[in-house]
Amino acid sequence: MDAPSLTLHQLGWKPFFSEQLSGEDRLHLPARVMSVHRGMVDVVGEGIDGSVSSSLALPVGPLDRPTVGDWLLIDPETRSMARILDRISVFKRPAPGDERRVQLIAANVDTLFIITSCDQDFNVARIERYLVLARDVSVRPVVVLTKADLSSSSEQFVEGARALQPGLQVELINGRDPKSVARLGDYCCAGETVALVGSSGVGKSTLVGTLTGSDRIATQAVRASDGKGLHTTTVRQMYRLGQGPEAGGWLVDTPGMRELRMSEVSLGVAEVFDDILALTLACRFSNCTHRDEPGCAVRAAIAEEAISLTRFERWRKLASEDGVNSSAAAVRRSRAAKGGKRR
Repeated sequence: MDAPSLTLHQLGWKPFFSEQLSGEDRLHLPARVMSVHRGMVDVVGEGIDGSVSSSLALPVGPLDRPTVGDWLLIDPETRSMARILDRISVFKRPAPGDERRVQLIAANVDTLFIITSCDQDFNVARIERYLVLARDVSVRPVVVLTKADLSSSSEQFVEGARALQPGLQVELINGRDPKSVARLGDYCCAGETVALVGSSGVGKSTLVGTLTGSDRIATQAVRASDGKGLHTTTVRQMYRLGQGPEAGGWLVDTPGMRELRMSEVSLGVAEVFDDILALTLACRFSNCTHRDEPGCAVRAAIAEEAISLTRFERWRKLASEDGVNSSAAAVRRSRAAKGGKRR
């Protein structure tokens, strides 16, 4: 990729970022983070293509470090990061193994491809978790069903995915067939950014290779015993779709995440389960637990089969998980703030 020849528009620059620039900021070079490594990030902008330190001189919060998809302002003389521009969207989660930290997954994403396959990997609860994450940050979700060529009942998987939410866009593809994958092009036009998420072994790397026309993306076989695969992607990275001035947008590939913890995503939960939330507001008691209270609109809807018990239980689990983790996150921030004041 001839990175220095790319315009800011081709890289995904939008008016949202221009509006953040003051007179002094215009002396810096805008650059987008292409990949993240330990202590360094690879960036591309007009007149810049290289690696810079991922550390800010004066970080003030847990989100003050760059992630893939971020827009940075680079000092043209020192080639160091001056600041991170405010994000249109950002995916994050509690850092595995360290409850005090937040792991940033990707920023400034327009569309989220939720990748699952037409086999044992298809899991309604997992798809809903990704939908919650997308809706919470106002990113358009698209469920992409892979391995259509290996399934004799692929339409059943399509129906199962579409039933999760009215209007949810679902695409059925063979990730190895360019003609099949071409239908995803409408989501990946010039300047647009698409992120891919899904468990290991569903064909994310194969799909990235087909979309980019590259055979350099590593893939691994799936275990026949349980349909699960090993993690192929180890670094969050952006790939350009095509070459030249008319090329498409960008793909963000992320390491496979087998489990996502819900934290501070109440808006996403409310949007994905808006039908159940509306019912809770119609209950006789404001503190209804939806178990055996009289006048419970939720239980009445379940009895009438207006909603399914399994969907209700999935909502209860996600809402409870989000509540517990959000409270814990608030406590950690409070303790960190008090610790900072003592110093």
